[in-house]
Amino acid sequence: MALTVDEREQFLAEPHIAALAVVSGQDRGPLTVPMWYQYTPGGEAWILTGVDSRKTALLKAAGRFTLMVDRVTPTIRYVSAEGPVTRIVPGTTEHLQEMAGRYVPEDKRAAYVEVALGEHGEQVAIFMRPERWVSSDLGSL
Repeated sequence: MALTVDEREQFLAEPHIAALAVVSGQDRGPLTVPMWYQYTPGGEAWILTGVDSRKTALLKAAGRFTLMVDRVTPTIRYVSAEGPVTRIVPGTTEHLQEMAGRYVPEDKRAAYVEVALGEHGEQVAIFMRPERWVSSDLGSL
């Protein structure tokens, strides 16, 4: 059963690990990688990645991408959101702290942010406005 607009947006707002997919060139499948992301219902989704990463180059070239999240309990549910890149901005400590707040336990966040700032290199935040959605809750199979 397809999810309502509210159900799909709320599900995407939960801290899942997304599969990010972006066109990777002629005669190749899409680049599909696990990603941390941030999303607020009704707003833009965004990711953090290296300024010189393959993902950044492909996202700039394609101008759009997909995030897909799923779960298997208590029911099988998934949401896929696809849309255009709306902006790319330099990644900040605030972006990193917000993302860590979503995925890293509170007692480990400060240490994670410190390591990430020292080891991940220069980052960009890439924003996407979801335009096309595919969603379903298959119930308890």
